[in-house]
Amino acid sequence: MSKIIDVRTAVINFLKDNIHPHEITVIKLDKVGDAWESVSEVYEDDSFLKAMNLPPKHARVYYSVKIDDQLEVVAFERMTEYSQ
Repeated sequence: MSKIIDVRTAVINFLKDNIHPHEITVIKLDKVGDAWESVSEVYEDDSFLKAMNLPPKHARVYYSVKIDDQLEVVAFERMTEYSQ
């Protein structure tokens, strides 16, 4: 399997295991030096509606995940916005 496919799979598995989203799409994957930087579009429950016990609605958010050559996550953050 291609290295980029392995990195994409590692990003998806990390997000599934840690934020439990409804849907994940990796929209950007770049090799920078010895690491990989990714941006993923994720649909998760709207936290405000969930806190107010209102019917759930999926909110689209973006996450940045940085992975080293050993496929270990070295950085992770929820982005406030994403512009291509």
